[in-house]
Amino acid sequence: MAKKGWDEFEIGAMLRTFDGKIDDIAGTQQEDRAYSQSSSYTASVADWRLIKPIFNKDYCIDCQFCWIYCPDVSIIARDKKLIGVDMDHCKGCGICVEVCPTNPKSLLMFPEQADEETEIASWPKKDEKEE
Repeated sequence: MAKKGWDEFEIGAMLRTFDGKIDDIAGTQQEDRAYSQSSSYTASVADWRLIKPIFNKDYCIDCQFCWIYCPDVSIIARDKKLIGVDMDHCKGCGICVEVCPTNPKSLLMFPEQADEETEIASWPKKDEKEE
């Protein structure tokens, strides 16, 4: 498949993430997968982003929901532990934040220009349960 820009695809075109058969996608590291040329993992979509997820490891329970649901394979995990977000391929859709079950969430959306350290320092605190 020739590499196309986002505006060159036909309306309703089906874009496959991978070339060929995938036997063990969960057990294969991102860099070892055969991504297609039309995949957002192969072609950076970071310039689309207006807001970005920032990851606060202090609240993460490594449930892997963000990794499972991310449509762009932008969640970086090793040994079932979230280690960060691939900002070259994240388009800022916010699905990772929506599926995060922690309180407060371990991923929150911020403006693209936001400083990660500043935002983590002002992260919401855990809600205390009333007894």
